[in-house]
Amino acid sequence: MKVIFTADVKGKGKKGEVKDVSEGYARNYLLPKKLAMAATASNLKDLQAKEKSKQKQADAELAEAKALKETLEAMTLEIPAKAGNGGRLFGAISTKQIAEELAKQNTKIDKRKIQLSEPIRVLGVTKVPIKIHANVVATVNVHVKEM
Repeated sequence: MKVIFTADVKGKGKKGEVKDVSEGYARNYLLPKKLAMAATASNLKDLQAKEKSKQKQADAELAEAKALKETLEAMTLEIPAKAGNGGRLFGAISTKQIAEELAKQNTKIDKRKIQLSEPIRVLGVTKVPIKIHANVVATVNVHVKEM
């Protein structure tokens, strides 16, 4: 019997997959527990429509992420900080401060998306990567200047 899985079933199939399973397993376990539904023509058509809308939404998110990347790469953030001799900062510039500065520029980015390997501890311009989308990484120039 062909079924469309509505949830992940370990060892059998993942959500959205169409598979052939034994009729008893489908009727006695999968269908009553709503883990799958019968693969009728209308259910298959609904599944295709859902996949198409999901793909359309993913494409829209990717386009939005690329547009945000363009604006982020065009801007330079200026963050004032106290520094000692040699251009070393008394503290450090963290991802939280970069996210707050981006918020002041009307661009809301979660601090966890800023991929800073270690906090910035020197004056000058540093290129900071920001992961906007799974496939899109923008690089922002952060200019740390002395107060």
